[in-house]
Amino acid sequence: MLIAALSLSALFAAPPAGAQSRIRDIVDVEGVRQNDLVGYGIVVGLNGTGDSVRNSPFTEDSLTHMLERLGVNVQGEEIKPKNVAAVLVTASLPAFARNGSSIDVSVSSIGDASSLEGGTLILTPLKGGDNEVYAVAQGSIIVSGIDVKAQAARTTRGTPTGGSVPNGARIEREVNFDFNDRDRIVLALRNPDFTTAARVEDTINSAFRIPIASMLDPGTVQLDLSGLTDTPARLLASIENMPVQVASPARIVIDEKSGTIVLGEDVTISKVAIAQGDISISVTEYPVASQPNPFAEGESIILPRSDIQITETGSGNIALLQPNVTLSQLINGLNALGVSPQEMADIIRAMKTAGSIHADLIIR
Repeated sequence: MLIAALSLSALFAAPPAGAQSRIRDIVDVEGVRQNDLVGYGIVVGLNGTGDSVRNSPFTEDSLTHMLERLGVNVQGEEIKPKNVAAVLVTASLPAFARNGSSIDVSVSSIGDASSLEGGTLILTPLKGGDNEVYAVAQGSIIVSGIDVKAQAARTTRGTPTGGSVPNGARIEREVNFDFNDRDRIVLALRNPDFTTAARVEDTINSAFRIPIASMLDPGTVQLDLSGLTDTPARLLASIENMPVQVASPARIVIDEKSGTIVLGEDVTISKVAIAQGDISISVTEYPVASQPNPFAEGESIILPRSDIQITETGSGNIALLQPNVTLSQLINGLNALGVSPQEMADIIRAMKTAGSIHADLIIR
């Protein structure tokens, strides 16, 4: 595909203005975060798709201990159920979660079970990093994957050995954290940037008309609450919906496996000339028969003959791009010409090597 011309309307259209985001969508509050929970449990009620005793002996041990706690004596008995599976249960404990509230849990098989469909998770304690129990999970498992097996065929789609239990865990212990007993609040930007941090500081100070916000570094804005009468929670409620224009970095991400190209808003190019010629390779076979001389002792043979021609079409067709043109406008012009994603990625890499693209290039 040759790049011969680009649409003038695509190349000289005005770039879009920067988008505004709420402060709550671009920062995290120091100390306000989720806590990871994990537990080991047993899933019962499977339709013959559970763990095998030979490959997962810990499943039998867990089932034996659970039955003994329920008052069932199984000592000396050989248990070989096919409807039981050992699983790991994970969840996230939200900030300020209170006793009695429910959270979602994820369930994943750790044995050789083929599917958790139709199973029920039995009472499973969920522990935090301090080895304390913060929640207890139980309930029917929802599986998105399927596993269909016949005598001579088997089809699996998705992940039938993993699932979830919506609102399957109930919180039994709270994380002690007195948020209102603070005289300073630290806002951590999820994408550190000097310009964005300065805009957050200016927006907050302009709203309160006193300098309560100060930018410590490109990823941190500190709020001083010593001169305010509002509680920290009330203060955050008043500033989290304030709009701020986020400064996005000039960045290009190319995923070569999927052919995906993602462009940042502020990617620009300098004046550059581009040409991409299609190389055509033509191979022609015309075998020739060789005959022996009359009355000579010999055999007729076929001699191979090949003709290879390499041509490059469209010589002299070069696209000249003026400066201050955004790369998104260039892509619009290339799309109009029918350039494939792979060819587009090659063009972007070549332009970056030539120094005509002003952006970070990330290739995955």
